[in-house]
Amino acid sequence: MSSSIAYVTDETFKTEVLQSSQPVLVDYWAEWCGPCKAIAPMLDAIATQYAGQVKVVKVNIDDNPQVPAQYGIRSIPTLMLFKNGQVEATTVGSLAQSQLSAFLDQHL
Repeated sequence: MSSSIAYVTDETFKTEVLQSSQPVLVDYWAEWCGPCKAIAPMLDAIATQYAGQVKVVKVNIDDNPQVPAQYGIRSIPTLMLFKNGQVEATTVGSLAQSQLSAFLDQHL
């Protein structure tokens, strides 16, 4: 995992995501999820490409059940873009890197 990506927990979500001064892309994932592992390198690249524009974080849904339940996460991988503490946009399932870049460009 890239040093540009942080792991966020139920306890740190408010500080790291909701109170962030910049937009935050949250990846809801789990160790057993094949598509989650498949998009991990793409998220590393996105974290580098959009450094300074968006913060990329990961929430392990097995270790941190409160935040996924709060946001109605039913399928993974789910990516949510937060701006000013609010959900700006959501995408579910695996994406190509070009699709994720387009998703971010549309909402940043």
